Amino acid sequence: MTHRATSAISLLCLMFIAGCGSSGSNPPAPLAAANQWTWVSGSSLANQAGSYGQQGVSASTNAPPARYGAATWTDASGNLWLFGGATEPTIASDMYFNDLWKFSNGQWTWMGGSNSTNQSGIYGTLGTAAPANIPGARRYAVTWTDSSGNFWLFGGLGLDTSGYSAYLNDLWRYSNGQWTWMGGSQPTLFGTPGSYGTKGTAAAGNLPGGRERAAAWTDSSGNFWLFGGTGNGSLVNSGYLNDLWKFSNGEWTWMGGSDQAYQPGVYGTQGTPNSANVPGGREGASTWVDASGNLWLFGGLSNSQSFGTVHLLNDLWKFSNGEWAWMGGSDQPDQPGAYGTQGTASAANIPGARSGAAAWVDSSGNFWLFGGMGFTTSPDDLWKYSNGQWTWVSGSQSSSPGSYGTLGTASSSSIPGSRSSAATWTDRSGNLWLFGGTGNGAKGIRGLLNDLWKYQP
Repeated sequence: MTHRATSAISLLCLMFIAGCGSSGSNPPAPLAAANQWTWVSGSSLANQAGSYGQQGVSASTNAPPARYGAATWTDASGNLWLFGGATEPTIASDMYFNDLWKFSNGQWTWMGGSNSTNQSGIYGTLGTAAPANIPGARRYAVTWTDSSGNFWLFGGLGLDTSGYSAYLNDLWRYSNGQWTWMGGSQPTLFGTPGSYGTKGTAAAGNLPGGRERAAAWTDSSGNFWLFGGTGNGSLVNSGYLNDLWKFSNGEWTWMGGSDQAYQPGVYGTQGTPNSANVPGGREGASTWVDASGNLWLFGGLSNSQSFGTVHLLNDLWKFSNGEWAWMGGSDQPDQPGAYGTQGTASAANIPGARSGAAAWVDSSGNFWLFGGMGFTTSPDDLWKYSNGQWTWVSGSQSSSPGSYGTLGTASSSSIPGSRSSAATWTDRSGNLWLFGGTGNGAKGIRGLLNDLWKYQP
């Protein structure tokens, strides 16, 4: 998919906008009781310009501009890092960021990149770090942190050299304050198809095609896993993907799924792994890794059959020992949630179909899910998955404004407004940090947000 002005996916997003270390190493915030939200920084109102301040200098007045689809990492000291994302498009072009931010000791610092949108990348020499290198502006890249504490970034949707939006498959590493272009292509007019090689065999020439909104995990061995998203398979024509990749020891391996877009899921028998099972093509799924190193995936936005109407999913999958198992939810799209009684786990409970929800794993190994873009509304519901059952913990079943309370003060009545595509982190204490996204501020006016929240399970 290539285009001047607003992408088809951007138009979909805009339709929903319009109507639709130890714990001591983490960024300090006021003490909170369990199961409470704290509004930490940023504005309670939508569509705020933010404040960059001076590059490299932290300040209490600094704040990234409102955005959605930003990339995130957590460093060895527990600081939160944020890169890129997108703001509302103009008539002439999509609008992407390539600014790099750090949140530490309760303050934001603009660390690199530009304070203007739609900046081209500076690639330098492949494999060579340099102070001038910087990835180009983009949204919905995937990220991970390796065992040495280096940050990695792959793909997303950005602008090519002609000013068209294109799916990217460039691979970057950030280490010791410098970026290194590690692989993949510089932006091309029609995006870049994947080079799949032989399924199950790593090779230097293998590379996923350009894509955005892929699902991603880091396993217990430090390998990076990538599933689906919207972008290019082995052909330039783009769509919803269901290919599974592993990045290990500097090489990609195509591990499963199809090299073609728009593939339906093969569900098999619920709870039973099978080599034939595979989730259908999708973007915006939520992911977790359990204590045994198994990969989990929930929901997303899909159209596995054609270029027609898109659908939202609420199927839950586990990938273990090389096989997928459909673990819960429906094999049919656009399903409402079964909330049950708030605070009470039940085998019948299930979050409704959605994409772009925030997801994290707490220190006890429980899975958590917040918000996202629902089929008829964008809820601010908070869910916990533990011992094979879902619990609706708090929040509303419908679109709601934020309840901010007092800045820096935890409260049982505080909760972020409904939103999707927020930036998220998990700190070493298992707390969730959430920034921005597309949704509701304090007055319920939908737009782009730049508020930062912390949730202590």
